[in-house]
Amino acid sequence: MSRLYEGKTALVTGASRGIGAALALELGKAGAHVILVARSSADLEQVESAIHEAGGSATIAPLDLSDGDSIGRLAVAVQQRWPVIDLLVLNAAMLGALTPVTAIDGAEFNRVLTLNVLANQAMLRAFDPLLRASAHGRVVAMTSSVGRQPRAYWGAYGASKAALETLVLAYGEEVKNLSSVRVAVIDPAATATRMRALAFPGEDAATLKSPEAAATALLSTLEDDAIWGTVTRL
Repeated sequence: MSRLYEGKTALVTGASRGIGAALALELGKAGAHVILVARSSADLEQVESAIHEAGGSATIAPLDLSDGDSIGRLAVAVQQRWPVIDLLVLNAAMLGALTPVTAIDGAEFNRVLTLNVLANQAMLRAFDPLLRASAHGRVVAMTSSVGRQPRAYWGAYGASKAALETLVLAYGEEVKNLSSVRVAVIDPAATATRMRALAFPGEDAATLKSPEAAATALLSTLEDDAIWGTVTRL
């Protein structure tokens, strides 16, 4: 296993399952110390154990990202232990109901936007100093094709991903001439995750790539200088 991230510190949100968990494990195998963020302590502990068993190191940070104040507290706690964040992966998201735009429930839409957009802006604000302190700070945000290609009944989720892409890429433009920080937006394409199963009930997961395959492809893609400042589909 390549140790390209030896001595690096990575923080992954939505790290308790799916692509987030798989990517965290691959980063741990590659030498990074991985800070695992998600709501479920029990699930995070399983990912942490898998990283340790693979010879890596990790720290869990159970957190509800929809609580903006908790993100600031997390950044303070992280900064007390690690001087820099070399890789920030904004992976946590919620799907919400797939429904016509005219039938979107306002309260649920607010929850989707809070987790998929506002929480990520709060993460960028809170961790910007630690990213800038790195000699090679990188931000990766996970997106979906519906953020660029509108699809019937996906209006709420698609709008949140379109907003996320604009937000992250704008941040990248703001910092690229002032620091070494670079950003990339990654669309993993069809992957056998829990969210995919909710969106496409009855779909044969065996026809999709696994979260592990998506994580391996993503980690390899991060070595390509051409992805930074762009939206890339795996």
